[in-house]
Amino acid sequence: MAKPLAGIRIADFTVHNAGPFCTHLLSQLGAEVIKIESAMRPDAFRKPHPVYGRMGPATFDQVASTKMSVRINLKKAEGIALAKRIVAVSDIAAESFRPGVMDRLGLGYEALKAVKDDIVMLSVSSSGQSGPDSHFAGYAPLFGAWGGLGELTGYEDGPPVEIRHVMDHTVGMNSAVAVMAALQRRRATGQGGHVDVAAREVAASLVGDMLLLAAAGGVPARQGNAHARMAPHGVYPAKGEDRWLAFAITSDAEWRALTGLMGRAELATDQRFVDEPHRQANRVALDAIVSEWTVTQDANEAAAKLQQAGIGAHASWTTPEIAGDEHLRARRAIVEVAEPDGKLRAAVGVPMRLSKGAEIGIHRGTPKLGEHEDHVYGNLLGIGRDERRALEDAEVIY
Repeated sequence: MAKPLAGIRIADFTVHNAGPFCTHLLSQLGAEVIKIESAMRPDAFRKPHPVYGRMGPATFDQVASTKMSVRINLKKAEGIALAKRIVAVSDIAAESFRPGVMDRLGLGYEALKAVKDDIVMLSVSSSGQSGPDSHFAGYAPLFGAWGGLGELTGYEDGPPVEIRHVMDHTVGMNSAVAVMAALQRRRATGQGGHVDVAAREVAASLVGDMLLLAAAGGVPARQGNAHARMAPHGVYPAKGEDRWLAFAITSDAEWRALTGLMGRAELATDQRFVDEPHRQANRVALDAIVSEWTVTQDANEAAAKLQQAGIGAHASWTTPEIAGDEHLRARRAIVEVAEPDGKLRAAVGVPMRLSKGAEIGIHRGTPKLGEHEDHVYGNLLGIGRDERRALEDAEVIY
């Protein structure tokens, strides 16, 4: 069965992570994504990252698999014309440059609309395409800082926490939803449109409860792993080096079950911990007692016991544990993908499933730079051998 977005084509000018993650999700849902870059200025994430344990572009792999790649030198007028030819046979044009860059290149919304009247254009930026801060550059840690997430993340006595990839990916997911809404509108009205996603606004949308608290005169603060109601609640030390166990007690019944597992039944009637308000008021002492037990436990074994007792719990897994997880592999959330070098590597699949046999997800590894030019320039645009050679000689295809 065809993927749900089969037949949708995207001219992808996005770079770095937030925009590319959006088009990556859409590609896994079936859209044909043509990534446009050049040897002169490839995506910054194509560079190797030895910190990830291999001299390959791990950061690029996670947002580029299943896409196609063509080279276009956008510093040349002929390159702009070639990019417009791709847009003319596409449904979506996506970009994530600072506002104004696409207009200066001659690839802004009005210019692309003149090429294809019903084009849906996505622009992802730090602060949006309008407003007094629209010229600001930004990356993931700034998005969280601007939107208040950083200030609310971390321990009470510590600094705000930088929020990196999760912020980029959240922006990408919001962008994907907005693009699909624009596609549905086009389907109903025949009209395209310009989708404007501001990363700092995405971040701010995630702290709505704290904004309401502040409006009511409260003072939102960092809580670490604590919870406003539940206690115990958090990540506790487990047996072994750097091993941790996460769980949350949501009721008095669960608290009694935990005291039984701990072999400390007397704590269930201890007046300091007898109900939620008392446990919350004595949270520091409670966490110390719970930690004395968890540090003697194997994280995975303890999590299984807690789950069996009806308590939500899990070991805080390392990435190798996640990559090898049978459950994630059974659901194809972790898949093996063939890369251009022929090797199979684990990759993160699309985090959703559809019924009736619709196979979504990654079906091809990370593209080499310019790998799909025969298909795009030959099959889609009808560029002959002589014209293509001339464009290559002129470093337009470069």
